Amino acid sequence: MSRTNFKGSAMLNPVPVVLVTSKNSEGKVNVFTAGWVGTACTRPPIISLAIRPERLSYEYIKETGEFVVNLPSKGLVKAVDFCGVKSGRDLDKLKHFNLNIEESETISVPSIKECPVALECKLKDIIQLGSHDLFLGEVTNVQVEDFLIDEKGKIHYEKANLMSYCHGEYYPLPEKSIGKFGFSVQKKKKKK
Repeated sequence: MSRTNFKGSAMLNPVPVVLVTSKNSEGKVNVFTAGWVGTACTRPPIISLAIRPERLSYEYIKETGEFVVNLPSKGLVKAVDFCGVKSGRDLDKLKHFNLNIEESETISVPSIKECPVALECKLKDIIQLGSHDLFLGEVTNVQVEDFLIDEKGKIHYEKANLMSYCHGEYYPLPEKSIGKFGFSVQKKKKKK
């Protein structure tokens, strides 16, 4: 198999695609789409979010120190795309798509009701990088729709119909797993 080399490029794909809500000190709520988000630490729970400084939400998050990372289902793909290309300076994107907001438990920024999972975050740090700055947010609470949680407390993300972003396109996540963490070293159960 042959390969083609590319000049240094952030070609890590696929990535989650999320809707980030933020609010300024005057109470105005904005939403924007981010594809460059990830887990940075588990204790304390910290996520990373790369934001261009010219984004309106950059200003809001820097001002108030809070944001919510909402995981949208694939039915919201048009809203996800729109919120990634239109600015909150020009229109209210939440109203444009009739997205409903609801109060968070631990911060003043609301989540998007239509998204089955929402991570409430308090800003820990901003690291200036170049075209984007890296926002580190401590997750203070996670809202998960009840229908995703089974009787044993396991969260079934596959039922949430989440999506990913891959090199300019949106893809639904598969409904079936191809393995679970540790399966490669798990001992086989002996038959009785």
